[in-house]
Amino acid sequence: MNQIVNFVESISTIEILDIVIAVCIFVLFKVLSPSISYFIIKMFKFKTKNKKAIKESAFYEPLKIFFGVLGLYLAICFLKEPIGISDSIMQIVTKIFEIISVIVFAKGLAASFTIGSTFVKKIIKKSKKDIDDSMLEFILKIVRIIIYVIAVLVVLALLDVQVNGIIAGLGLGGVIVTLAAQDTAKNLFGGAILFVDKPFNVGDWIEVSNFEGTVEDITFRTTRIRTFENAVVNIPNSIIADSSITNWSRMQKRRYKVDLLVEIDTPLEKLNVFKQ
Repeated sequence: MNQIVNFVESISTIEILDIVIAVCIFVLFKVLSPSISYFIIKMFKFKTKNKKAIKESAFYEPLKIFFGVLGLYLAICFLKEPIGISDSIMQIVTKIFEIISVIVFAKGLAASFTIGSTFVKKIIKKSKKDIDDSMLEFILKIVRIIIYVIAVLVVLALLDVQVNGIIAGLGLGGVIVTLAAQDTAKNLFGGAILFVDKPFNVGDWIEVSNFEGTVEDITFRTTRIRTFENAVVNIPNSIIADSSITNWSRMQKRRYKVDLLVEIDTPLEKLNVFKQ
C-alpha cells in the first residue's frame, strides 16, 4: 500500500496532464474512427449516395479497428518521454501495431472477395460471363487463403523470422503434394479449363464420355450429372476436359425425323397439299 502511495505522490502535475492528453488522443480517435472510415471509403466511392452501402463496405469495420488502434499507439508514443517508456518497450509496441495493421488490412481485403461484395459483383458484371456460384465461391476461397498466407508471411517477417526458408519449404511441399496427387491436380486444371471455356452450365442437358443427362453441379474436381435413369454420375473434370462435349441445351433448332407410310393409291393432289 505504501508503494502505491509513494508512486502516486511521485507523479507530478505535468505527468498527469500528459496522461490526460494521451487519453484524450485515444478517445478522440476511437470516437472519430467511424467518421474517418466513412470519409475514406466515400473518397473511393464518391458516386455512392447510400450511407448504408458505404458502411457495409468490406473495409469499413477494419478501418474502424485500425484507427482505434492507431489512437492507442499515438497515445503511447506521446507518453514515451513524459513517463519514460524505454526504447525496447516502444519497439515491442510498434511491432504489435504493425502486426495488427497487417491483420486488419488482410481482413478487409479478404472480405472484398466474397460473392456478396460490391467489388466481386462489378468484376462479374464487366466480365459478362455466366459464372456458376459454387465455382465462383471456390475461386474466392482460394483468393482469400492466398491473402491470409501472404499476411502470415508479412507478420513473420515483422517478427524477424526468416521467411525465405519457409517459402522454399512451401514450394518443395507443393511439389511433393502435386506428385503425390497428380490425378487431383489434373482435375483441378480441368475444372479451371471448364471455368474459362464454359462449354455448359448447371441445368444444361449434355452428353459426354458415354454419359448423358442434366448437369447438377460443377466443382473444380468433378462435374455431377443426373442421367435420364435418375442416377447421379460424378465425372472427373480431367476426363470432361479431354472429351468431346455435346450440349443439347444450346440447340437453336431441333430436327424431328418421322417416317410416313402412304398408300400407293393416294392421289397426288393430297400429297402436294401435305408437302405445302
